[in-house]
Amino acid sequence: MTADYPALAAAIASLTAGETDAIALMATVVCEVHHSDSRFDWTGFYRVVEPELLKIGPYQGGHGCLVIPFSRGVCGAAARTGKVQRVANVESFAGHIACATSTRSEIVLPVHDGKGELIAVFDIDSDRPDAFTEADSDGLSAILASVFSRL
Repeated sequence: MTADYPALAAAIASLTAGETDAIALMATVVCEVHHSDSRFDWTGFYRVVEPELLKIGPYQGGHGCLVIPFSRGVCGAAARTGKVQRVANVESFAGHIACATSTRSEIVLPVHDGKGELIAVFDIDSDRPDAFTEADSDGLSAILASVFSRL
């Protein structure tokens, strides 16, 4: 099963209508996204809690890393650059942080509020190599922008 992004976006919009609490929104988004696609082995948010520092937020799957500085890993790269990171093979990414040994590929998207401030990154790991496509980047980016722009 692969994500049907238009249907997923509609479901998330319905579930989050009127909600303005960031953690409640993150919890709902992560649950819906995680269960929408069999490629998604770990799905979660890392929240910006201090300058240059991410801490784990709502997630689905096995435990994740608790703290990630902007200077490390795929999540740090997304936070630092403000760009989607799509990594086909995590072992080829210099500085990859192995929170789970089963991870083979990863996509991380920056999450901005309505003022354009970085509030988190959205991380999806897969136990399959080269699991993520441009369609994933586009579909997930649209969902995140729609949900978090109201903050």
